[in-house]
Order: sequence, then C-alpha cells, then structure tokens
Amino acid sequence: MLYICGCFVNLFDQLYSSALWMRYIRDSDVTVRSKKGHASGQYTILCSVAVVSLREYHGISVWCINTDGVGWWSLRSAEVRYGEDPQNENNFYGDGDGILYTGISSEVLTYVAEITQPHLRGALTATSSLCIILGVFTQFLFGLFLYWRTVALVNIVFTILAVVALCFVPESPHWLVSKKRHNDAQKSLQWLRGWTNASAVEEELKDIQNLYKRKKVELQDEEESFTEKITHYLERSFYVPFALISFSFFVGHFSGMTTLQTFAVSIFQRLQAPIDKYYATLIIGILQILGTAVCVLLVHYTGKRPLTFFSTGGAAVCCYFVAAYDGYLKYDGVPQTTEINATTATDSFIDDMGNSYSWIPTTLLMLLALLTHTGIRLLPWILIGEIFSAKTRSGGAGLASAVGYIFGFFANKLYIDMVERLDLWGTYGLYGIVCTLGCIIFYFTLPETEGKKLSDIENHFAGVKRLTNTVYRSKKIPNQEDAKMRDLKGAVNSAFEPENSQL
Repeated sequence: MLYICGCFVNLFDQLYSSALWMRYIRDSDVTVRSKKGHASGQYTILCSVAVVSLREYHGISVWCINTDGVGWWSLRSAEVRYGEDPQNENNFYGDGDGILYTGISSEVLTYVAEITQPHLRGALTATSSLCIILGVFTQFLFGLFLYWRTVALVNIVFTILAVVALCFVPESPHWLVSKKRHNDAQKSLQWLRGWTNASAVEEELKDIQNLYKRKKVELQDEEESFTEKITHYLERSFYVPFALISFSFFVGHFSGMTTLQTFAVSIFQRLQAPIDKYYATLIIGILQILGTAVCVLLVHYTGKRPLTFFSTGGAAVCCYFVAAYDGYLKYDGVPQTTEINATTATDSFIDDMGNSYSWIPTTLLMLLALLTHTGIRLLPWILIGEIFSAKTRSGGAGLASAVGYIFGFFANKLYIDMVERLDLWGTYGLYGIVCTLGCIIFYFTLPETEGKKLSDIENHFAGVKRLTNTVYRSKKIPNQEDAKMRDLKGAVNSAFEPENSQL
C-alpha cells in the first residue's frame, strides 16, 4: 500500500508540460518557445537540491506536491500568443509562472530505499521510474483528445489525490531515528512490515540506529552541529557514490536516448523512417515502458550489474549501426534531409526517395529505446537512494539529481551543434563511444547492491568492507506449523508399515 502511494506521487508529479503542446506541434508545425529561456530547467535544478535537503528537517515533503499543483494552475491560466517574433510568425508563446517543479522524484526514491527490505528495494525503485514514464505517456494521450487547459486541470486533480494518499503514509524510520524519535521509528517499522509486533522489527531497528551513532559516545544524545554535518560530505562515503551516480547520469543522457526523446521527429525524418514520424515517436514511448517493465521484473534475479552491461553494451551497438547507416546515406549518394527542423521537408519527398533500407535505422532507434530503459537509464535513479551513507542520503540525493538534470540539459543543448559539426553519423558514433567507455568503467567501479543491506553498502563505499558481485535473494520462510511437524520425532507405528511378509 505504501509503495503504491509513493508511485502515485511520482506518476503524476512527472507529467511533463511539453506533452501538452503536442496537438499544436502536430497540427500547426509551430515552434514552441519561451521568453524565459531555460528558467524552468534552472528551477528544476535548484528545487532538486532544496526540497530533498529540507527533508532532513521536515521529513516527507508533502508541501512540495502542493506547489506542483500551483504550477499546473498557473499553466492552465497562462496567456497564449502567436507570432510575436518578427523573424518567425509560427512561434508559439506561453506566458505564466511555469511549473514549480520540485525534487520530488529523488525524494520518493530516497524514501523508498529507506523503507523497503533489501530483496525488494531494486524492483520497487525501478517501479518508480516506470511510473514516471507512464505519466509522460499518459500526457501524450491526453494531448491527443483534450484541450491543453483541460489537461492542466486534470493534472491538478491527480496532485490533490497524491497529497491525500501521502497523509496515510508513515515517516521513514531512518529519518525518525536521526531525530532521536526511536519509539516512533519502531511504530513506523511495525506498520511497514505488515502491522507486526515490536519483537519482529527489533533487529532491523538496531541496524538503523547503528547507522546514526556518533563517533564520540558521550555525544550520542546531542544533536550534530552544522559543521559536523558538513564534514560528512567530505568523506569517502559521500564523494565516491556521488561520482558513480554522476557518471551514470552522464552515460544515460549521452547514450543517445535523451536526444532521441527530444528530437525524435527530426531524427526519423533525417533517417527516412518508413512509417509516420509521429507514430514512430509514440512507439518509442511504448518501448520505453516495456524496457522499464523488464528491468522491474528481472533486477531481483539478475542484479544491477548484468542489466547495466547488457543495456549499455546494446545501446553502443545500436548507436554504431545508426552512425554507419547515416554515413552510408551521406557518402553513397542517397538523398537525405539535412535540416534539424522537422518542417523543412515533406513526407512525400521522403517517400519518393525509394530507400529500401530505411527500416534499419528505425528498428535500431526503437531497439535503443528498449535497451536503454532496461538498465542504464534507470541505474542512477536506483542507486540514488541506496549507495549514499545514512547521514548524507537526503542532501546527496538532491545534489545528484541536480547533476542528472544538468547533464540532460547539456545533452539536448549540444545536440544541434554536434550534428552541425560532426553530422548525425559522428554524433551517434560519439554516443556509441560513451556507452563503450561506460561499460568498461562500470565493470570496475559498479558494485552489486541488489539484496544487500544499506549498512553493508555504506561500508563498501567507506572502504570498510567490499561487497561481492553476488546477488542476495530472499529465502522463502517456511510455514511455522510445517516446520514444527518436521521437527517432531514420534514413535513408529508398525500398523502403518508396508506388508513385507510372504506366505
């Protein structure tokens, strides 16, 4: 029940506003622009740090979902004007306060990592990413059938429902222990483990309490000073996980998937896709959902390392073949579309080219969407809640999320310049090199955390004890009554023995 509430929040908080303009883009081929430039991206980065950091003092940040509702209302009330740019009369402007996006995604992931048992943590954290993708896909469907202001109102309803659902969720036992509220932490654990008794969670509570013990015994009951809290971010147990997650975000965004999401229409047109470019974009969204579902189902059995190698290696192969195909188009004399803007060529022009191999890059890009979401795109979001130490988890999650958004911003920002200088084949060739290097570096730096306790993961990155690459799977607990019957050693009743006499 608890995780459904968490995913419910993540599902509807991540409904990206860009999908609201799909109808205008499809019907009018207008260019969506903003007078405020990339202000929304800056708000995302700042709020990612602020909200998750404030959790250290206020627990679950229910209020941040309310600000998301305010953002949807401001979008619904936005003033819309067309053609105010004298250079381009097809520009579409939307004025308003924008979406007050907060760092709720990393907040939910941190919370999920703290409340779940080790054998469930990987699958449930990956489910959070699945809900995000479902939310985005839902907005595309809404944009097809509803007016965009109506869509904004519908999203406000979802936000209110998410706030109501969170009212029935207990606070994280880790946060309660950090605030010396040990009795409340015990009650929270009992609720989370199925309304069990205190003795059933006693050992787990002790493990959590050990994570928050201070080095000096005489200071155990005193609150840490601000200077002491800062020193935790200078230790190996923080900067090593931070570097690993940041690198995971870098590989995930520069694997080609981020730019494919943003520039899918123009890329399919450039590579002469044999199907409608908008339908191809919709198929990519469905494949992202399928890839994430595969990760959710397999991560408990295979672990994160095999899925990461499979995903990153497969993405590298797809990028190399896409680069080779575009090089074939460029140097073999096949006509091609050279502009990035999707409005520069018509579909009839593409159909007249007669390229019988156009299904190859289309299939490769769709396979890229599927493979990246089975591992590398989800990896940093899974790690973000489990590999930071207990005392830096909130702040570290916010900082790492900010780095992820920065890499996503640069991946999209640099794409057009990269295509102009390197051409499409050079750009995807570079993406393939990034994925190849990612495979090599992950092999030596990524530990297997599936099924491991948070305390063991913390000790690994602190240099105390290294983790093995073995996946720890939960063992089925035998029924208590059956176990008692097996332990009974009663006398043998000869009446029930088989007849061995012979006449």
